[in-house]
Amino acid sequence: MSTSPASATPAAAPTAVAPSAPGTTAAEAPSPSARAARWAAAAAELDATRDLWPDAVPREYTDPDPSAGLDDYLRRWATERPDTVAVHFYGTDITYAELDRQVGAFAGWLRAQGVQAGDRVGVYLTNCPQFTVAFLGILRIGAVHVPINPMFKSAELAYELADAGVSVLLAHPEFAATIDRAREELAAGTTPTLRTVAYTQTADVLAGPATPRAPFGPVDPELPTDWADIMAHAPADPVPTDPAALAALNYTGGTTGMPKGCEHTQGHMVYTARSAIYGQGRTPGDGGEVILGFLPMFWIAGEVLCLLNPIIDGSTLVLMNRWHPEQALDLMEARGITSMVAPADNYVEIMELPGYADADLGSLTMCTAVSFVRKLDTDLRVQWREKTGVTLREASYGMTETNTVDTFTLGLDLDDQDLRAEPTYCGYPAPGTDIIVVDADLEPVPAGQPGQILVRSLSVLRAYFGKPEATADSLVDGWLLTGDTGRFDSHGALTYLARTKEMIKVNGMSVFPSEVESFFKGHPDIVRIAVAPREDPEVGQRPVAFIERAPGATTTPAEFVAWAKDRMATYKVPEVVLVDAMPMTATGKIRKVALVEELTQS
Repeated sequence: MSTSPASATPAAAPTAVAPSAPGTTAAEAPSPSARAARWAAAAAELDATRDLWPDAVPREYTDPDPSAGLDDYLRRWATERPDTVAVHFYGTDITYAELDRQVGAFAGWLRAQGVQAGDRVGVYLTNCPQFTVAFLGILRIGAVHVPINPMFKSAELAYELADAGVSVLLAHPEFAATIDRAREELAAGTTPTLRTVAYTQTADVLAGPATPRAPFGPVDPELPTDWADIMAHAPADPVPTDPAALAALNYTGGTTGMPKGCEHTQGHMVYTARSAIYGQGRTPGDGGEVILGFLPMFWIAGEVLCLLNPIIDGSTLVLMNRWHPEQALDLMEARGITSMVAPADNYVEIMELPGYADADLGSLTMCTAVSFVRKLDTDLRVQWREKTGVTLREASYGMTETNTVDTFTLGLDLDDQDLRAEPTYCGYPAPGTDIIVVDADLEPVPAGQPGQILVRSLSVLRAYFGKPEATADSLVDGWLLTGDTGRFDSHGALTYLARTKEMIKVNGMSVFPSEVESFFKGHPDIVRIAVAPREDPEVGQRPVAFIERAPGATTTPAEFVAWAKDRMATYKVPEVVLVDAMPMTATGKIRKVALVEELTQS
């Protein structure tokens, strides 16, 4: 464990200001109350058309204990279901009673590092039970969870540590060199807040040999680990839950500038999990589910699936460090998996395994596909249903700003009408969520007409951390302007038509051109750069950087790529195309469409 003196200064929460619609002046803009009333009326009209709403899903959202947070649920299950397995990880079971003990010890260790309510704590880990323990330990003392992409390189890490004001960081020792370099970069810039770094090896929690074979090795005596010392700390007393207090900063890219921290509360988290469980046709807290989880836990979808839903429901998470089809099939049989969420491609991989035909998958009751590269279609649905008896459904619409589970598709597959929607069917708003579609003037449009998707719910972010202008641009009269395009059908179900204008999706991971461009602008040999997507059959899309070099510069595309690989996550690293001059619009903007067209025609 390494330390350095520093102090963290929390940033004030921004206040949202409703902007005018495009083409209007402030004096002409509709009043917030009038606009909000029209949006609410549009949401109500859409709700009245939802004639396919399943009986198993309540139309209204309820929470019998709105003051409870994630730690309250954990301590409840530790008392009522102490022997229920909370997390199974490669042959090792952690019961709710043991998870509660470990969370208490981690919270006690945080206290010993001087962490107080409101302080930001970074978690820089791949999928492992330590992620769960750290997440809940942070919340137990009212601190703020900052999940960090384990694919980050030093420049990305340094930016997020500085932007969030992280004071304590838990990481794998494999990331030590990246952390050291990030700290050097922080020392050369703004006053660093990071004062303590502790390490844990992935295998620290294993009680014996990994079963099935794990994608990581046993504990390496040559690498540092602080986990045993952390777990030896006396437990900290829980801080009473404030459902409205800042509890997490989940970072998302943006169409302008660098990534932004979405301010989420425990109230947001509880609502997300409860409404998602309602959308599955179940009652939160009934338990009994055995969830196969492998989506990255730092990612908002992985957080919901692997952290929020199991804890709120009191169910069991069977956690994988990363996706592996043979191991997934083994676990589905051995652990009696009841539900899973996976990219559509992963279901294909499972069905192509030699052992699939003889596998016993009778425990499955709910399977959801995410259409990233491959889209869920009727053939895939039929093949999966013939083997398992379970209807494979499309996943929900969502984003980091909304805590991600905004819709459900349960019971909406009548005659496969959902799979005929192009490109992606999202279904009905989750109980407690309103969704409308508006035109360029922010006026609601009728069903069948495309427009921008707006979302209002109990889990929409409070603000972008420390960024009041970005907040004001996105939060209007209590609604989130998503920038995504969609439309409603005659049954009041949402179809997602297009990504946020600038977003590139690489294997489901969001890459924002502005972020990549910002990093590249630090290269001395670049005069102008424009990043745009290229369609790719393997990963969906790939970023391409069109670079105009400085006069006399001789840096090659391969050298630019190598420079980028040292500074950003691999999936963000673009292909590089050199151009003599950028095609420009009359207003001085780079014509990215022309660049991509020229590339595809060459």
